[in-house]
Amino acid sequence: MRGLKNRVVILTGGSSGIGKATALRLAEEGAKVAIFDLNESGARDAAAEVRDGTIRAYGVDITDRAAVEAAVEQVEADLGPVELLANVAGWDLPAPFVETDRDFWDKVIAINLYGPLIMHHVVLPRMAARGFGRVVNVSSDAGRVGSSGEAVYSACKGGIIAFTKTMAREMARKGITLNTVAPGPTDTPLFDGFKAASDVGEKIAAGLAKAIPLGRLGQPEDYPGTLAFLLSDDAAFLTGQTISVSGGLTMHG
Repeated sequence: MRGLKNRVVILTGGSSGIGKATALRLAEEGAKVAIFDLNESGARDAAAEVRDGTIRAYGVDITDRAAVEAAVEQVEADLGPVELLANVAGWDLPAPFVETDRDFWDKVIAINLYGPLIMHHVVLPRMAARGFGRVVNVSSDAGRVGSSGEAVYSACKGGIIAFTKTMAREMARKGITLNTVAPGPTDTPLFDGFKAASDVGEKIAAGLAKAIPLGRLGQPEDYPGTLAFLLSDDAAFLTGQTISVSGGLTMHG
């Protein structure tokens, strides 16, 4: 894809799943990838799969503003100005909302909403000062249509969609585009945890697999092409959009 070679991208949540698959694809396209992940050893394992050093791992808690600021400074010292940002990190466990408590809400909101907000707040001013940037946020179709057992997660992911549209409007004249990818149910370590968390998770997972028109759960490798496209110059005139990648589970016009 045009315009990815040698560009510096920060990608959160790159130690496994969609994040890891996307980091590998961006490296394949010639980008310089900085993985931010609380699981630093997993991020280093992902980076080691590309032996030319185009992926670097940074142990970062994206809910910690000071840690994010320090890590972004280090990336720019190591690789150069950050031009691209992919917010992929996420976390949830299934439970009926009325059976959850404030501590659980706070954890889900911190990872799925505050983390991306912090990433934007630190990175966007740098992009704006240079007059260029592309951002892709990974939301979820749960944020578009809801998902039983994922009330707070769905609220966060819906918030990310609305936030991305708003920032696309605010940052357009600064040369920055922002778009959202909304995955459907995907066979990742996070989804394994979702299924194992309770009987509710197993039932929801089984029902989702049956409901997908293409007849299967998503795989991590189903998403990197879309993320890479939205970060590339091929998507230069595309901003404020939400693209569902869900095997047809949701179809928005």
